[in-house]
Amino acid sequence: MWEQIRANKRNSVILLLVMALCLMGLGYVIGIAFFGSKAGFFGLIIATAVWLVLLAVSFAGGDQILLAASKATPVTHDVHPQLFNVVEEMTIAANLPKMPKVYIINDPAPNAFATGRSPESASVAVTAGLLARLNRDELQGVIAHEVSHILHRDILFITLAGIMLGSIVLISQVFLRGMFYSSMMGSRRRYSGGSSGGGQAQMIMMLIAILAAILAPIFAYLLYFALSRRREYLADAGAVRLTRYPEGLAGALEKIANDPAPQLASANKVTAPMYIANPLKGKKQRKLSDLTSTHPPISERIRILRNLSRGASFKDYSDSYSQTVGGKPIIPASALKESESVEIRQPGAKPKKAASAQKQMRQVGDIMRRVNQFTFLTCACGLKLKIPPNFKSNKVPCPRCKRSLDVPKAG
Repeated sequence: MWEQIRANKRNSVILLLVMALCLMGLGYVIGIAFFGSKAGFFGLIIATAVWLVLLAVSFAGGDQILLAASKATPVTHDVHPQLFNVVEEMTIAANLPKMPKVYIINDPAPNAFATGRSPESASVAVTAGLLARLNRDELQGVIAHEVSHILHRDILFITLAGIMLGSIVLISQVFLRGMFYSSMMGSRRRYSGGSSGGGQAQMIMMLIAILAAILAPIFAYLLYFALSRRREYLADAGAVRLTRYPEGLAGALEKIANDPAPQLASANKVTAPMYIANPLKGKKQRKLSDLTSTHPPISERIRILRNLSRGASFKDYSDSYSQTVGGKPIIPASALKESESVEIRQPGAKPKKAASAQKQMRQVGDIMRRVNQFTFLTCACGLKLKIPPNFKSNKVPCPRCKRSLDVPKAG
């Protein structure tokens, strides 16, 4: 395991260095294009300063920024006891030093992600739609996948790489929009040097800068997405090893892929790789090639999981991956132990019949009401009342039988 984590860290450092060079090169070229051949170093300093500021912000509170951007709300055990129990089980199974904080996102689309700087400060966020659609074994598979990201030290990398990617996109957009507004206003750049040769050289550098501003974010996206896809396979392997039940995660991924809910409202291109499945579900996203996708094909991940029959170790997953996908092994050779044996367990309970779409939406609504501190009262006639937190009276009449019910005080 530690060899795998070490390889993960090494690959992360290499990727971050490549992305940093891409960012600095972009700043250098833009500096020359705007201010002349002697200003390349100035552009490089500006680009580096922007990245360092954003990097400092990400270290100080990048996880909270991502959680806030995802509209995740912290919850207690009382809101969803089963979710807390599953997170606690997987924390113990993974031998994490501290149980991750638990968040719920008010969205009907089923999905989940983990974030944080380290296992000691990690958080797990799931959507209300996920909790309403999955049974316990499937929820355990999803939480085990996110806990594996924490265990493998993926969460810090995703935060830092996301900030780096955001820096490249920010600088590129500022430059391209500046060029656009400049041309719209009819302004013309005056080139120094007094010769047509100098003006032509400046024009060439401007074209190179425009090309770099267009290609740099694309190159950074490809680097970011490529490693994100590899990490999803590794987290799937870790989840199987922790739960010893591949069908749990496979069933969860299948439900997520086939869910009719619209795409996650708070997701965007930078945050998409954090999630267990691509949250950008629009028609355009489905038509993108695997090269530009934030995740491996979900059908491929399911086939790998359901091809596991002999055991749930890293080696078993690696063998299943090779049989299903082929190519280079996804798990480092140092993490594959011939002697390790992890038996696949039986399901925890018989799968319940899938609830209707209408019932699932009611469950989503009830979960979010608990998150928002609604009070649930059940009248003697069987009617369930949902009292908002700002309700002032200490009594409420039942709409069905007209009984007067006491409203408990908040807290």
